[in-house]
Amino acid sequence: MKILFIGDVFGTLGQQALHTYLPQLKQQHKPHLIIVNGENIDKGFGIDEAIYKDLMSMGVSMITMGNHTFRNKKILHFIDDANIVRPANYDESVPGVGYKTIQFNDKTVTVISLMGRIFMGDPLDNPFKVIDSILDTLTSDIILVDFHGEATSEKIAFAHHVDGRVTAVLGTHTHVPTADTMIFPKGTMYVTDVGMTGAKYGVLGADKDKQVQKFITGLRGPVKETKEGPLQLHAVLLDTTFQTIEGIHIYE
Repeated sequence: MKILFIGDVFGTLGQQALHTYLPQLKQQHKPHLIIVNGENIDKGFGIDEAIYKDLMSMGVSMITMGNHTFRNKKILHFIDDANIVRPANYDESVPGVGYKTIQFNDKTVTVISLMGRIFMGDPLDNPFKVIDSILDTLTSDIILVDFHGEATSEKIAFAHHVDGRVTAVLGTHTHVPTADTMIFPKGTMYVTDVGMTGAKYGVLGADKDKQVQKFITGLRGPVKETKEGPLQLHAVLLDTTFQTIEGIHIYE
């Protein structure tokens, strides 16, 4: 099975990049499933129902989230009925679910979202313990984990922890693609960060001038998305039959 995972779609230009490049990626690679990290897709913070429906109309199978899952409160009105997984290490009382299983032909595919704790701020449950609890309940043919974290060491350690127990660990959150696609010793496919989809010359998708001034002055202000300029798209293509993982990087 071929699975296309598209990293951190950021804002209006991220949506534009999807509309521009996803059709040709589908034609070229013919993925059976498409998964998108959408936690930044609504102007950088969260997702709303109109954007969700747009992604579904493009053939997206599942949307993973992260630390901005609930920044747009509109998600509370539709997350329970949507093909969205928020980090599973939120408390169980939080709306939505941390993993979902979908069927493709004769295969069951489970997509899990987890968030790291190093440098992330939110006091979530330990993802290493949470994944153990989840895996104890699963009998899926394919298990994919979007590990949304800041620290590369935490991502790599997590991959070792689940090596051989999940199909792939795909790092998100830092928005810069890493050149370390690999197969771990017991067979788990891995990349530290898939990268982002959106503005090529933004600062991780945000307006470059605002971000430069923040670093000069030390004063924090509201994060604004970049609204013009060339695009980029970063993804990985997994082939579970041949056990390969390949980075896809498009720059205008």
